[in-house]
Amino acid sequence: MVSVPRDSPSAGGDTGRIRTSTPSGGTAVSAAPAPVEQTTHARLIVSTHRSALLRVTLRYRADDPLAVRMVFPAEYALEAVGASDGPLGALPDPADDPFGEAAGADGVDGVEWVFARQLLASGLDLPSGEGDVHIRPASGRRTVVELRSPEGVALLQFDRAELRRFLWHSHLVVPEGQELRHLDCDRALAELLA
Repeated sequence: MVSVPRDSPSAGGDTGRIRTSTPSGGTAVSAAPAPVEQTTHARLIVSTHRSALLRVTLRYRADDPLAVRMVFPAEYALEAVGASDGPLGALPDPADDPFGEAAGADGVDGVEWVFARQLLASGLDLPSGEGDVHIRPASGRRTVVELRSPEGVALLQFDRAELRRFLWHSHLVVPEGQELRHLDCDRALAELLA
């Protein structure tokens, strides 16, 4: 996995192997592009006067070339609707864990949202999205990501440059317009039918 440090303009390196069929019916083994993972911070907007800063892990994998993943600390899951502290229910006290490091920072215990890489790219410049994920530019250098579920709505503000940097690294792994060349249709179909 390529972990993108905050001060690094580039990512590199390959890990793993991919088996592909050759025209003669055999198999060839080639290096798989390393996944991209970037940790950043987002501000969860609860009300006009209340927000919480949390750590978010952005992920991209060449074996799922059309999608990006955002992993949030588990304690920010949209499951507490009806609590008295706001539309998302009770939030943890940011003073106890201001960056969400106690759970979910590594994605193991986090809540993962998966959506189209193109949606993220489009939403940086103009309002985009239908359904559960909406992304739009905000004032200054911010981008708002709105996540909707039956349990509630989460509004998150990101630094636009951080999202652009993540997308730039993902395009190094799989260039825009080349996603279908990296898509394993058999695996994708098996996952849909499972």
